[in-house]
Amino acid sequence: MRVAVIGTGYVGLVTGTCFSDMGNEVWCVDVDSAKIERLKQGEIPIYEPGLSELVKKNHASGALNFTTDIAEALKRCNICFIAVGTPMGEDGSADLHYVLTVAKSIGEVMERHTYVVDKSTVPVGTAKKVRDAIQAELDRRGSDLTFDVISNPEFLKEGTAVSDCMRPDRIVIGVDNENAAETMRELYRHYVLNTDNFILMDIASAEMTKYAANSMLATKISFMNEISRICEEVGADVNKVRKGIGSDRRIGYSFIYPGCGYGGSCFPKDVKALVRTAAEYGYEAQLLHAVEEVNYSQKHVIADKVKEHFGQDLSGRVFAMWGLAFKPDTDDMREASAITIAEDLTAAGARIVAYDPKAMEEAKNCYLKGNEAISYVDSKYEALKGADGLILVTEWKEFRSPDFEEIRSLMKTPVIFDGRNIYGSKVANKYGFDYYQIGVKAARVQLEKN
Repeated sequence: MRVAVIGTGYVGLVTGTCFSDMGNEVWCVDVDSAKIERLKQGEIPIYEPGLSELVKKNHASGALNFTTDIAEALKRCNICFIAVGTPMGEDGSADLHYVLTVAKSIGEVMERHTYVVDKSTVPVGTAKKVRDAIQAELDRRGSDLTFDVISNPEFLKEGTAVSDCMRPDRIVIGVDNENAAETMRELYRHYVLNTDNFILMDIASAEMTKYAANSMLATKISFMNEISRICEEVGADVNKVRKGIGSDRRIGYSFIYPGCGYGGSCFPKDVKALVRTAAEYGYEAQLLHAVEEVNYSQKHVIADKVKEHFGQDLSGRVFAMWGLAFKPDTDDMREASAITIAEDLTAAGARIVAYDPKAMEEAKNCYLKGNEAISYVDSKYEALKGADGLILVTEWKEFRSPDFEEIRSLMKTPVIFDGRNIYGSKVANKYGFDYYQIGVKAARVQLEKN
């Protein structure tokens, strides 16, 4: 099949590449000519395991093509995915400017019946707006061409997006006629061995499914973080509580790990957008408001623990920060907890020496740009030299089993603030660190010695 994908950001590039790897002819379109030229040269603008190899292979074979000209793509393709960004507006709603601009462009240049597929995360009712935008251009042209608008939300996880795309848990398709449904069945037939995973529904329900899924996962995270705060107050261990409740098959272990808050491009934006959508229909989403409030508060917990240990004035203190990305296996720092932690600590007078395997350029050039109290080094151990404390923010694999004796020898003060609870009390009991984690009272070994 011949498929156009408009937008070569995270979703568009992964989706287009995976379609091409299944033998489809794919045309990826973007208005950024510099990005398109880099992609033609095999330069990938994002970090995603396995993606670079697939892009290079399929581009070399001719299955994956890149262009800035949507007309060129639609001359060859009758399926067109819209995969552009829907950034969060000032009021929390999803900004549909880019989606509707693409829809207008499709109406201007389409030459045959076209299946227009909303892949971007969009609120309920967007399909109608896309349809109206395309039809307005066809009317202006005096054209009687027909088209279908389909909702096909993405469920990719950064760090595992390629495998998620090639072996999806489910494929949700929102359609309003059987021809559109059959076209999508044909496109995805190699991706779903179990037909139960190919889920057809109406368009509004498909649009709602993406927001409901991400809001549910964000709710689980905030719920567990709320439990962690209560555990610290009552003297319980949230790590043991997690095991106790996760063993219940109705609950499970996924997304109930306590930490320093969720971030990324999806959860914060999608929860806010769903709250805003509900408000537009006269309903106050009370639970989702609470999910947001807990997450906002949780991002300050690590800095609060640092101040609990060293005092409110951190002038002259230096902290090693391991991890900047919002999760492992990505360079994405959108809404990352590291941003809040770094800003809280430097505002109190501290300096930070940071290390992340992939996200340091993002930090330097965008999210922590201009913060002169933050410096960056090339290895996790280099960050520790003379540090008053180690702050672990992102649970990259290389941080999971470090040499604690080496850590202790490099640091000025043996104290660890573990924002992901990956080390446990052994670092206090065996290696003699003061150890702070989420949802457990601090192990103050050094205090006891003094």
